[in-house]
Parts: sequence; C-alpha cells; structure tokens
Amino acid sequence: MTNDSYALAANPLLDASRRFEQSTGIAFRDKTLLQRALTHRSYVNESRVFLQADNERLEFLGDAVIDFVIGEHLYHRFPEMREGNLTNLRAALVREETLADFAREIHLGDFLQLGRGESDSGGRERPAILCAVFEAVVGALFLDQGVQAAKEFIFPLVEPVLPDLVEAAAAKDAKSRLQEWSQSEFRETPRYYTVDEFGPDHDKTFVVKVCIGESAWGIGDGHSKQQASQAAAAQALEYIDLHAPSGTAPAPQLDIPASVGHEPDLA
Repeated sequence: MTNDSYALAANPLLDASRRFEQSTGIAFRDKTLLQRALTHRSYVNESRVFLQADNERLEFLGDAVIDFVIGEHLYHRFPEMREGNLTNLRAALVREETLADFAREIHLGDFLQLGRGESDSGGRERPAILCAVFEAVVGALFLDQGVQAAKEFIFPLVEPVLPDLVEAAAAKDAKSRLQEWSQSEFRETPRYYTVDEFGPDHDKTFVVKVCIGESAWGIGDGHSKQQASQAAAAQALEYIDLHAPSGTAPAPQLDIPASVGHEPDLA
C-alpha cells in the first residue's frame, strides 16, 4: 500500500473528496472547502479523530447562489416568459426534491460523510440531506472558483429537466391567468365543478369543468381535483388564446355532462 493509500484509508474525508473530484472532473483549489461541503453534522458529532466543521454554513451560501444562478439563467433563457411563470419555474428547480434528484444524478450520497446512525437509517437517500449537500457543494465551488464555475456545475443538471418543468409551471399558473382574464372581461370569478370521478380509491381520476357565468369554458382530468381544475383552466386558456388573443371571446360550445354537485368545488 502506498503512502497516499494509507493517507486515504486513514482520512475518510480526504478519500471522499478525492473520489468526488475524480467522478466529476472538478479540481478544487482549496480541498478543505470540498471536504467541509461533504461533511454532515452527524459525522462531526460522532467523529473522535478528524474534527472539522459541518456543511451547514456552506449549505446556506449555496442556497443563495443556486437561487441567483437559476434566476439569471431563466431570465435570459426565456425572454418572453411572464414573471409569474418565471417564479413558478424557479421554485420548481430549487425545491428540495429537484435538488435531491440532481445530487442523486452525480452520486453525491456516495461521497457524503455521515454519522453511523444517520447512515444506517438511510440518510444517504434522504431528500433533505441530499438537497443540503448539493447546496453545500455549490457554495464551496462558488467560494473556491467563483460564480462561473457554479454555473458550469449546475446548468448541465438543469437543462434536461427544463422542458417538463416549463410545461408544469405554465399549467400551475393556468388558474390564476384564467381568473385575471375572466375578472377583466366579465367581472366574474371562474367556478370549478366535478363532473365525474372514477377508478379505485388509491388511483382515482377526477374530471372537472370550469364555468364563467352560465357557460362552461373548459374541462380537464387528473388524479386530484386540483390537478383536474388546472387542466380545465389550461383548456379554457387555449380556447381564449385561439379565439381572442386580445379581447373578449364568445363562450365555447362544449358538450360537458352536468356536475356531480350543484355547488362549486374548492379546487
């Protein structure tokens, strides 16, 4: 065994940081920054040999860097997108589940230093822990090499998921957009009614229509009333965009069944 091999075996942090650099192709100038980013507080609490700060301060910094980098990227990437959709899209990209997915994609859990109890209880796959270590690595990279290096680390992970998230962000905003249009054109708030529901309890599908005044403007389905009402609003917006890009559209003639109930759903 070489001297380097002995050193790696004796110092798990050194070994983890070396493996991270080999896996990602990123060479840190200050290795202690990377080692700290990969250190969960449970490891510090249990360690009796290598005393090192945990990654929570770097996580705090990385969270801010990610917000800025992604916000700037979306601003330039989608020059025609409205502020509300940009906000929804950024929120989808920086949420815990998405950042945890990015961490899994680059196998960050394999390099993370956890206490034995946390490791044995599945900490390496816990979304909150994976999100935190991803943020910490971004924070460390920003301190070590600047914002451009952080961008080059983040963007290859962001771009493949953007198309689906753009579609989801637009759908999420459909109800608020329809409400703005309806109140502007008719001084009416859209109402949503369940017209059908089917399937087993664990996998039920709901069908919802959206009405403005006495007319139905759209219908949609989904595995929750909220999802179905978003789909109904999106269909109504498609009709409006087609027939009245600026101005009032005639109500569509939709063949929609009667509601299950007579009162609007809180969907």
